[in-house]
Order: sequence, then C-alpha cells, then structure tokens
Amino acid sequence: MKQRRRIYYTATQRAEIWDRWRRGESMSSIGRGFDRQSSSIFSVLSPTGGIRPTDRKRSRSALSLNEREEISRGLSTGHSMRVIAAQLGRAPSTISREVSRNGGSDSYRAARSDQAAWDRALRPKICKLACHPSLSRTVSQKLRRKWSPEQIAGWLKRMFPDEEQRRVSHETIYRSLFIQARGVLKKELLGHLRAKRTIRRSRHASLKRNGLGQVTNAVSIRERPATVEDRAVPGHWEGDLIGGSNNSYIATLVERQSRYVMLIKVANKDTESVVSALIKQAQKMPRELYRSLTWDRGKELADHQRLTMATQIDVYFCDPRSPWQRGNQREHEPAAETVFRPRDRSVPI
Repeated sequence: MKQRRRIYYTATQRAEIWDRWRRGESMSSIGRGFDRQSSSIFSVLSPTGGIRPTDRKRSRSALSLNEREEISRGLSTGHSMRVIAAQLGRAPSTISREVSRNGGSDSYRAARSDQAAWDRALRPKICKLACHPSLSRTVSQKLRRKWSPEQIAGWLKRMFPDEEQRRVSHETIYRSLFIQARGVLKKELLGHLRAKRTIRRSRHASLKRNGLGQVTNAVSIRERPATVEDRAVPGHWEGDLIGGSNNSYIATLVERQSRYVMLIKVANKDTESVVSALIKQAQKMPRELYRSLTWDRGKELADHQRLTMATQIDVYFCDPRSPWQRGNQREHEPAAETVFRPRDRSVPI
C-alpha cells in the first residue's frame, strides 16, 4: 500500500480546523477538506482534548521579528548597540540584553532569537483545581458518583455561596478532564461522564446530533393524517439514513402498508445529497405509490422543502430524539395522553 506523505499543517490550516470543529463538523468531514484521514485531524485536536488553545499574543513592549532583523543587520555592519537602539527607538540596555541572551554579537540570528523569545514567554496558567487540592478531591468524588460537571458546579455554588475558593465552573472541570497536561483530574474519571468520548465536542455538534434547530419549517408527525396512521392506503413511507464503513451511506424507505423496502445509495450524508437521491427515486414511481414520507430529526433532511416542491410528497418529522414514532399507530389514543410503542424492526425485504 502506498503511504501518503506526512502533512504539516500551517497556522492558517490549524485555525481553519479549529473553526470547523467548533462549528460542529466531524473529523471525517474536516479531513476530506484537506484530503486526509480523520486520524490526521485527531492528532491536531487531541493534545488539548478538543478544546481550542488560546491564541498567543505578543506584548506591545516586546521586540518584534522586524526589530530583531534590524538588530541582526546592524550587528553585521558593525554598528554599536547605541546606534542600533537609536534607529529602533529603544533603550540601549534592551538591545544589549537581547543580543547577550541569544548568542552574542557574532552568532545572533533574528528568526532563532524570535522563536526563543516565544518559548521563554510561555507561562502555563495554573488552574483553580490545581491550587485547591480539597476542591479537586470534592470534584473527583462527585464525578465517581456519576454527577455531571454542571451538577457539581451548581451544588458547590449553593453550598458555598460566599466562598469563592470552594467553587468552580463546569467548564473548568471539563478542561481539567480533557486536558490531561494539567495533571489535576485523572483520566479514568472521563469514564464516569455520561457522554463517553475522549475529546471535548462542540455544543453545536450536540445540537446537530439531537436534531434540534437543524430542520426548519418541519411538519410534526402529530399532524400526519389518519389515512397514514391506519396503514389502509398504500403510498406512505418511513425513511432513515444508514451509515456504513468508508463513509458509505444508504437511505432506507419502508412502505407502511406492505412493508416493502427500498434501498437508495447516496453519495454523502449532507442534505443536498440525500434529498437529491430521494427526488430521483420518487420520480421513478407513480404518484399514487408515493404520497408521504416520515423521517426522524436528522439534519440530512434539512432541505425537505425542496423534496416537497419537486415531488409533491408530504414530509413529516418525528419529535426530537424519538425516531421510533415513525412506525406507530395512534388513531385510537387521545392526543394529550399519547403513548408510543416501537414496532418490530425486522422488516422483510
């Protein structure tokens, strides 16, 4: 197998990776933008636990790279420290210390000196849990009892309203868990979180995963006509998207009356690809055999209005986090006390 050349991401590329990660894109999706595997993106995100590092800024009083280049040129032409300082508008002692700490007049180099200054200026800030061991122990005990960081932070705030040193935010707890370089909370405590992941995920990705806020102008399944509910009339379908290995996807359609199944191969899981595949499939069928489609809240059908406009098919959506509602019959149950029961998923093909 031919091995790919190792890629070194530039600062601009790393910034783009973090921006896309924060918007909720998956590592696979980001990797495709750079023609790389998801493992390549994981190597960028994992050292800080999926939490974007704070951008470092140079102090206004610090020497810039351009100034260091002027110092290097001045030394090469034999100018004195005072002459160089006057040209830069700096104190002679500033120039003298800069040259002395970076090899002296004979071996001073601007780029190397600038990088050394960045390295020396790195001062990791000690987090609150590292400064207060008793607070760290309390947080660890609560995590082992399956408390979420939000619960712990809220409990500490109620218990110690006037003692700032005994309170901590949930974000600090998350950062101490996912950034193991802090050395405060043990990595094993990650196993006690409700979401079993190794790096921190964007809240936008959580919203997408739950299907909240992704499908606009969605018609609720509660507005689905009785003719769809009782399965008496053919032409009403239940749909879903299934993902396989190597980023392969198939849209499944199950006819409610006959349980007939259609499998539609789609190029990707984005809404444009899925909706286009559904439109193409619908145009092959008689209108009376394709009247409505019921889907869950997956973002792959966010462009459902284009499907309806192109095919005149009514699209209904399940309640958030309730995909099992697609196959239920509710015509004999009052709306205020609806009870949903998942049907048998073993559908004959």
